Amino acid sequence: MDMYAKAVESLKSAITNAINKAIENGELPKAEIPEFIIETPADTTHGDFATNAAMAGAKSFRMPPFKIAQAIKANLDLSNTVCERFETAGPGFINFFLGSDFYSGVVEEILSNPEDYGKSDFGKGENVMVEFVSANPTGPMHMGNARGGALGDCLAAVLDKAGYNAYREFYVNDAGNQIEKFGCSLEARYLQIFKGDEIEFPEDGYQGADITDLANEYKDIYGDKLLDVSSEERRKALVDYALPKNIKKMQEDMAAYKITYDKWFFESELHKSGAVKEVIDILTSKGLTYEKEGAIWYKNKEVLTQKFLKEGKSQKYIDNLELKDDVLVRKNGNPTYFAADIAYHKNKFDRGFTTLIDIWGADHHGHVMRMKGAMDAVGYDGSKLNVVLMQLVKLVKGGELVKMSKRTGKAIQLRDLLEEVPVDSARFLFNTREANTQMDFDLDLAVTQDNQNPVYYVQYAHARICSIFKALAKDGIAPRKCTSEELALLTTSEEKELISHLALYSSEIFSAAKDYDPTKITRYVTKTATLFHKFYNACRVKGEDESLMQARLALCDCTRAVIKNVLTMFNISCPDSM
Repeated sequence: MDMYAKAVESLKSAITNAINKAIENGELPKAEIPEFIIETPADTTHGDFATNAAMAGAKSFRMPPFKIAQAIKANLDLSNTVCERFETAGPGFINFFLGSDFYSGVVEEILSNPEDYGKSDFGKGENVMVEFVSANPTGPMHMGNARGGALGDCLAAVLDKAGYNAYREFYVNDAGNQIEKFGCSLEARYLQIFKGDEIEFPEDGYQGADITDLANEYKDIYGDKLLDVSSEERRKALVDYALPKNIKKMQEDMAAYKITYDKWFFESELHKSGAVKEVIDILTSKGLTYEKEGAIWYKNKEVLTQKFLKEGKSQKYIDNLELKDDVLVRKNGNPTYFAADIAYHKNKFDRGFTTLIDIWGADHHGHVMRMKGAMDAVGYDGSKLNVVLMQLVKLVKGGELVKMSKRTGKAIQLRDLLEEVPVDSARFLFNTREANTQMDFDLDLAVTQDNQNPVYYVQYAHARICSIFKALAKDGIAPRKCTSEELALLTTSEEKELISHLALYSSEIFSAAKDYDPTKITRYVTKTATLFHKFYNACRVKGEDESLMQARLALCDCTRAVIKNVLTMFNISCPDSM
């Protein structure tokens, strides 16, 4: 437990003891102690912590909060806490002020093991699968994939830090309808090379220039060898050539984006292994499928209706969802993407992952409920499937929306972005906005090397601290271990504010892991940089009394450790000089 958590726990215990004493003394009537919270006020001049215990107890004790606060105050003993004083305020708030032991304790805790500071066993080693990006391999990756990649990779890093065993996976949709469409599109472009406009392009085909490029590449290598073969053979040959090339590009793009997956899982494996047929058989054996118009359908409406009724939802709520059944096997005998997706998620659970996290585009919103219901239907707990829905990204340059690359004249792809924007900037900036909010990615800001660019701002804080130590080393001054008494010299508001913020790091990791929101950590480290610059501008390091100088060097070192910790966790470079 870190210093911040210890402070909260000890304070909660002291308040509970005070309430019990007040009950024993007759100052409060006998009643069950209500749940109360301890929080950090928005304005810390009112205290480092505040509790609503008096307000929360008004109903139980049938007394005004102000009188309850007075009873707590009369029996409160702070000797086993890190707070030195408290005061009541308003209608019954009780505010607490930290003592020097807290501040020196935080610094000592960080410096005792800087690389592991922030780690916890909150996750208890639970195996968690984070599946993200999983772009369709029939075309190049786009901006949504860039955002999903940064969010997914950094979320997995946060989960690892919080004590989970996070596993990164990319699901390659190399089977089914989209591959058939891919083959038809390639075939049309290939035949058009030789026969021109007499070959009609499929209405629902993939229109991207990459399809034409792949067809031309094949022609340049193999010529017209596919002209006189069957359409089935031609499509297979073109897909067998083009698909591996697309997948290789995707893997190269992810590597350039500093993302390493534990596994690239291929949908085709599910079909070859019989896993797709297996889930259809399971659902059929449970009476959850039926045949209509030659196709096999899944009783999605029935499954979700029963699920929601058990959860206490009203029939009106269910009717408003307009639930529909889903096709599992088309009348041509081919399984749908939905059938394969059920098999894939079952496979994840079969491999021992107890929590699944998918990062999907917001357009998959309607898919969430039915996939959770399907997991229940095949024998797993659908509530253990968690989906982070991600909103669209707009690229902005010079204040205007950008859709096309000036270099290629085509829609901007992930590869284009990484050629124009430093990877560190992309990974950091995509993690500055929560997944459920639409994002404008400012290309000008991303390449700016000044404090307007958040990642530069944070990296500069780290480099600035390193330069402080380098400059002092030239003067023969080296940091040393400080005593608690020396660390107690850190008394300015800027020092206390920075230390209090550093103390929150473990709690922020815990919160980010619990909420599946790594953007909390980018905001945290940005504020860390801000508070450091504020401290450094207000408090001299060199030229002070030796004990105070060493205490401030220790605080600098703590800040450097936390910034490095975050940047390293997010696979962002951490320069010593800039």
